[in-house]
Amino acid sequence: MTNIMQAEHLKEAIQWRKLIDVLLDANQYADIVLKGGYVINTITREIYEADVAIKGEYILMVGDASELIGKRTTVEDVNGKFISPGFIDSHMHFESAMLTCTEFSRLSIPTGTTTLVGDPHEIGNVLGVHGMQEMIKEAKTLPNQIYFTVPAAVPDAPGLETAGFDVNSKHMEELLNDTYVQGIGEIQSFSNIGPVYENAPELIDDLVAAVSYANSIGKTVEGNAPGLFGKELAAHIISGGTHVSCHETTTKEEMMEKLRYGVSVFMREGSSQRNMAECIRAITEEGMDSRRAILVSDDMVPEDLLKDGHMNDLIRRTIAQGLDPVEAIQMATINPATHFGFKDVGILAPGKRANIAIIDDLNQMTIDQVYLNGKLAAEKGELKINLGTYTYPESVKKSMKRGPVKLEDLQIHAKGSKAKVRSIVAIPDQNLTGAKEFSLNVKNGVVQPCLKQDVLPILVVERHGRTGNIGKAFLHGFQLQHGAIAESVAHDTHNIIVTGTNYEDMVTAVNRVIAMDGGIAMIRDGKVVGDLPLRVGGLITDELSGNEVSEKITELTRLAKDELGCSLHVPFMHLSFWSLVTSPEWKITDMGLIDVDKFEVLPPVIE
Repeated sequence: MTNIMQAEHLKEAIQWRKLIDVLLDANQYADIVLKGGYVINTITREIYEADVAIKGEYILMVGDASELIGKRTTVEDVNGKFISPGFIDSHMHFESAMLTCTEFSRLSIPTGTTTLVGDPHEIGNVLGVHGMQEMIKEAKTLPNQIYFTVPAAVPDAPGLETAGFDVNSKHMEELLNDTYVQGIGEIQSFSNIGPVYENAPELIDDLVAAVSYANSIGKTVEGNAPGLFGKELAAHIISGGTHVSCHETTTKEEMMEKLRYGVSVFMREGSSQRNMAECIRAITEEGMDSRRAILVSDDMVPEDLLKDGHMNDLIRRTIAQGLDPVEAIQMATINPATHFGFKDVGILAPGKRANIAIIDDLNQMTIDQVYLNGKLAAEKGELKINLGTYTYPESVKKSMKRGPVKLEDLQIHAKGSKAKVRSIVAIPDQNLTGAKEFSLNVKNGVVQPCLKQDVLPILVVERHGRTGNIGKAFLHGFQLQHGAIAESVAHDTHNIIVTGTNYEDMVTAVNRVIAMDGGIAMIRDGKVVGDLPLRVGGLITDELSGNEVSEKITELTRLAKDELGCSLHVPFMHLSFWSLVTSPEWKITDMGLIDVDKFEVLPPVIE
């Protein structure tokens, strides 16, 4: 046993002894007593009146705490309010909010979320192990519980996309032995079972090796099984060491089969992808057990965090689908704690960490106070603790390894006056897409966008300096009327993705992103309509607060609608997912248009 592990065990033993002394020594008392509230018991699914006594970072007892009140005890009157364990978001990406861990926590803690399980897959695709370690280093400075599930494979689909760095089983020992790393994150490399098995079996070999190592040291493994049933779902479960999750479940039927297999279904309810209402039908209509049903956000923009809340909002939406409030709260407390093996959160009980949410209205999930590690952390939506600011080192900035592009680099060519083209079809509020063919005009050998049919060029420009590729295809359903939008947030390899109503503005948008060292750019008639630099890996800003990023995204969204005519909900997040080759049907990477089901690159123009 290492000296660090010995020190941790000794510290834990001392803390336990101090709690015992307070309970049994008549001259010792609690630091805080939450008096007269209604306790939400996430084990028995009960609500009853009880006090909660706190000493230091931990709960002393739940019940009549009168004898634990001394002269120096702070007695907080919570009469008529509900006392809940702090909420857990079991699968989220800081990069999707474009925020540092610090700024995300600043917005999240006042909503009652006290534990986050982040997946640094995005920064890992750009900056490899070093990028992930820098994010973990930031999390270690914060008071809320932040754990990470790291990718076992980057990129997810070698040969179909280009990442900034490659990550595989050889890196697992270095990553997984960090105490802040919970386990392996979503195993997307084996989401598309059949094509991967037939075309890239070496991915499975490497994945199984990584998973086996994770299991050997007691780490968890998260799955990613969109649209999988039967033997394909069984194969995915086994690849994850038999106990996995899935945050890509979109239908009641999927939910039912996965629950029957013992999969923990992470019901996603984020900013652009919302699947809970369909998944929850397995419980509300079929009466299935909800112990493995877990609420997660996956991807959230700061505006939604500020306007609606975080996990409290997800719980509220779940209650609105007809679920008992306590059962909905279980899905963001004890259920995830059980899945991950978290021993000190998810329940109000002696010896558990005093991470507590005080709720005013149970159905509306309005949060009055939040206690974090036994201290008042937020009240009535305002943070009461100092998180400071965090600035990333230069080693994770300047990740743009690409020079400017020219007009001819982006144009899609065809012969004749008409061209039959392949187009990705956008599906609102999903990262799934459709596939369709269109006939477009050709002018001077260049295929033209068609606003009438809502068919636009969509391209991915490799920006990691490894290939120089530019993938080309078409997109239907983005609802853009003017100009172009480009961004360096493009799941999962995060090259530059761009679409627009004309090639000239698309060139200007891409070059603006390159000049900013990453970010979002909107162009109309050759001029910048709006932009947002994201210099940390081209994904995150450490230059703005969460509130400032929210205001900026709100303004960019307004400009996208008012200046560019795009009425699609959260257009930047939708655009970023059309390069995600682990979910069907057609996607685009720097390699070109990808038929996800066939694991192959398709030409955008049908000859």
